[in-house]
Amino acid sequence: MSTASSTASTASTAQIAPTDRARAPIPFGRLVRTELRKLTDTRAGRWLLATLLAATPIVAVVMVFSMAAKDLNYAKFVDFTSTPEKILLPILGILTMTSEWSQRTGLVTFVLEPKRGRVLLAKVVAALALGVGLSAVMLATSVVGNVLGMAVRGGKGSWGFAGQVSGEVTVVLISWLLLGIALGMALLVTAAAILVAFVVPNMFSAFFGSGSKSTTAWFDLNQAQSPLYSHDITGRGWIQLVVASALWIGVPTVLGVMRVRRAEVK
Repeated sequence: MSTASSTASTASTAQIAPTDRARAPIPFGRLVRTELRKLTDTRAGRWLLATLLAATPIVAVVMVFSMAAKDLNYAKFVDFTSTPEKILLPILGILTMTSEWSQRTGLVTFVLEPKRGRVLLAKVVAALALGVGLSAVMLATSVVGNVLGMAVRGGKGSWGFAGQVSGEVTVVLISWLLLGIALGMALLVTAAAILVAFVVPNMFSAFFGSGSKSTTAWFDLNQAQSPLYSHDITGRGWIQLVVASALWIGVPTVLGVMRVRRAEVK
């Protein structure tokens, strides 16, 4: 009798164990790797990344041979080579969030991982990882460009405030990436999100640009970021940047999370 009970218990355990393993959540690292693969597997994602990687050294080479030698320094290279990334990183963020809906893969994604919050967080981490990596490539290219400027053109090659310049421009780039992520979540339509990301902030700046900068910087993201380009931001400027970022990035993020968590996946 004892042997029969032991056998039944073992069989029951063998039947339950696979079920428990099947119910275990997907590891978060695997979700992040999946989202990274989604960003690089599609034609749009590959072309976007290729454009970002190609545009940065092209800008640096053009600077070496076209700018006055006295103007060639690390800060100038960072300011100019970051321009393509400021334009294209919001698109990367938008594609990260809208791909599930535009390519109709959302049904598979949210069936395999029903907790949509985990999927959204994995998308954000994947996009930030790519954004930080591309920013590192931009900074490395600026270093090479500055060295070439000194060697080829006899440029000034100043490295003054290199750490501050690198950090502040990286903050700008990541901010625009997060803006793209937020608008992608809020709108879920690639074309609409790209239009809003490029048109609305610039129109807002043009409309309120005639006002006092000390006032408009509280709610204008472009104005709040301008001291980061001139590398003279103050404590008040950082507070203004946080407030403007909360309005332009935080609010769409909250709305986007609410929409994605409630949206019907077809």
